[in-house]
Amino acid sequence: MTRKDFIGIASVLPLVGATVKLNALNRFLDEANYTEKMPVLFLGHGSPMNAIEENEFVEEFRKLGKTMDKPSAILVISAHWETRGTYVTAMEHPQTIHDFGGFPQALFDVQYPAPGSPDLAAATQQIVQHTAVQLDDKWGLDHGAWSVVKHLYPAADVPVIQMSIDYSQPASYHYSLAKDLAKLRRKGVLIVGSGNMVHNLRMVSWQHLNATYGYDWAIEANEKMKAFIQDGNHQALIDFRKQGRAFELAIPTPEHYLPLIYSLALQDDKDGIFLFNDSPVAGALTMTSVKIS
Repeated sequence: MTRKDFIGIASVLPLVGATVKLNALNRFLDEANYTEKMPVLFLGHGSPMNAIEENEFVEEFRKLGKTMDKPSAILVISAHWETRGTYVTAMEHPQTIHDFGGFPQALFDVQYPAPGSPDLAAATQQIVQHTAVQLDDKWGLDHGAWSVVKHLYPAADVPVIQMSIDYSQPASYHYSLAKDLAKLRRKGVLIVGSGNMVHNLRMVSWQHLNATYGYDWAIEANEKMKAFIQDGNHQALIDFRKQGRAFELAIPTPEHYLPLIYSLALQDDKDGIFLFNDSPVAGALTMTSVKIS
């Protein structure tokens, strides 16, 4: 091979690599390769201690993992990754993030070594038309993701990526953005919103920390939310700031509520709703979770 031939080949290698990557991405998104539609979940994750404790909530997560088809990958929208703009994790090996304090060492020792999926991250970036999605190589899996996914798939053998929540945008924006993700449901991707419908840490009843107990306003807000969910009244849930004092107390800040909006946006006309883990805890939280399928 002459030097001129080598330079000519070398000059096109980056283009060949880009073409191969694009072709792989197109195969991932190709409608002809659609699978059965995956469910969508909203999981009330509650205390990080649910990652290592045995209770009724984690039992239901495990049952759920055993009854669903194993996904090709998981996309999690967690309350614990807020950014300005929208990002998706795109690394091969996301770190397990212990983004909390004051808990036993056993919780900090937990690792959830699920692989990432750069292909799914790139596909997500491509299909979202509502906004520009940036690829992230620094975040990993925060406890809003791994503390629940570890019960669904304890072997950590399903690739997991996260999508961040743009804290500068209203619920209507997040609902519209989530609509763009619908195509992934037929690509074997399980989409999980992880937060809490009622989440007011400032008003937690410490004497009821491990008890099934809710303040009147927490129960009122939770019941109204469930009614809106079962009636398919997504607009009322998007307009949560118009729903009265109970909602104001239940959602003092929106980050734990918005993952529910992402999940509901993915409901289609043929989907049913299944509610589970429907219990208040510590007065000011609810663990209510939703399966859409």
